[in-house]
Amino acid sequence: MGKLVSIGKILNFHGIKGEVRVGFSKGKESLLKKLNQVFIFKDNIKYAYDIESVRFHKNFAIIKFKQINSINDVMPIKGLLLHVNEETLKASLETDEFLISDLSGLAVYDTNGNKIGVISGVGENKATNLLEIEKTNGLKFMVPFVKEWVPVVDVENDKIVVNMIDGIESLFTVQGNGDEI
Repeated sequence: MGKLVSIGKILNFHGIKGEVRVGFSKGKESLLKKLNQVFIFKDNIKYAYDIESVRFHKNFAIIKFKQINSINDVMPIKGLLLHVNEETLKASLETDEFLISDLSGLAVYDTNGNKIGVISGVGENKATNLLEIEKTNGLKFMVPFVKEWVPVVDVENDKIVVNMIDGIESLFTVQGNGDEI
């Protein structure tokens, strides 16, 4: 079995028949509907849970596991994360979707082919994800992870191209050492 990736969190029970309310990333409804099994770690032990049904209510997934039949069965797993194999998740990605773990450490180039630095992290705000870029001099700045700013993502060749618009670094500086950029 490959690496496991978290896809949601059990927030609470839903009703009295053992359904759980799960928080998940928006847009992943089709992935959740396709799953037959997830893994949950409790006390550092991995347990497999077979999915009986999935439906959606408001912004949550309501999942019924074959092994869970009452509120009492839900309580020990409340607050725990649901995991799937990384390969399962990658197979469900659409064009221009990436796993954060695949982006970290990629080399960053400007549109002229000059190396700027590496991706040191991925954050988010209400509008979009943000790529944190650590320059070769140690300074960090962030760019919105949208096509206008990041026209090329080539995970296979460990490369990202960033459109270095004038002033971007001063607008999105994460940390500095007292020197001007």
